[in-house]
Amino acid sequence: MNFDITIGPFRLTTLESVVVTRSVENLADTATITLPGAVCSYAPELETMLGEGDPVCIRLGYDARGQELPVEFEGFVSRIGREEGAVKIRCEDGIYRFRRDLKNAVLASVSVKELLEHVLRELGGLELSCDYDFKYDRFAIYETTGFDVLKKVQEETRANIYLRGTTLHVHPQYAETGRRVICDSAVNIERSDLRYREAGKQKLIVAVEGTDAKGRTVKVTRGTPGGDKFTLKLPGVSDRTTLERRAEEELHIRDYTGYEGSFTGWLVPRIEPADVVELRDADHEYRTGKYYVVAVETTFSAEGGSRKTTIGKKLG
Repeated sequence: MNFDITIGPFRLTTLESVVVTRSVENLADTATITLPGAVCSYAPELETMLGEGDPVCIRLGYDARGQELPVEFEGFVSRIGREEGAVKIRCEDGIYRFRRDLKNAVLASVSVKELLEHVLRELGGLELSCDYDFKYDRFAIYETTGFDVLKKVQEETRANIYLRGTTLHVHPQYAETGRRVICDSAVNIERSDLRYREAGKQKLIVAVEGTDAKGRTVKVTRGTPGGDKFTLKLPGVSDRTTLERRAEEELHIRDYTGYEGSFTGWLVPRIEPADVVELRDADHEYRTGKYYVVAVETTFSAEGGSRKTTIGKKLG
């Protein structure tokens, strides 16, 4: 096992652990670099040499005849401090660039695409790739940052929002998929917390509540009466078609036959959010299926390297 971590102009030569968390449900991917307790006495000097906003590149993996280690994370330092007898360097991916104040504005009858085009024009230097159809009656930007706007949009639409290079991507969940990865319970799964479920066995009902310009509630309900109820509130959204689409998306995500939960393997194979993982189990061949990867937590330390993969809806 090996690591190659650079922060600003410096390369780390000592390390206790790294945890990289990536998820389609979180706005920003994050990384926490922990340095050994022996480094604590140098913490004030470190905080002078390194600072918030410094670029970070984390490469982790196994030595492979001189091949370059794969990149696990690229981003920026968000905070440095001493915690629990160690130095922790917390990092955030490229979405960190959106933590800038925006001018106050009120946008009426605005789509997600138009809203984010407005934000990007103000921040500058970024492009947009958005195919999410969602409309706000009114969106107020008041004493807030670009990050806060993105977070609100993601929470209310469940869209996949991520920055690739200088392009901000906004797409419906499950609309984009990455690589296909095979994971077998007898080969490369170390530990499993997966549970098998069957569609229709659990009744579900989704209620989506929006509000119009006068503050009146517009409510849409989808699902089976008497089922477990999930309520979503979307302030500033009254367009019934938008609310209906959001309710159908939530049902689509929650109701399926297949596995749910997570499993843990090693650094190989490499798995990323939005990949399609094919789960195989020789003891239960009928349960073999392809699943959308929602989140991956990668841990690296002297004890080894592992990936905890959380799956979403079954794709086939």
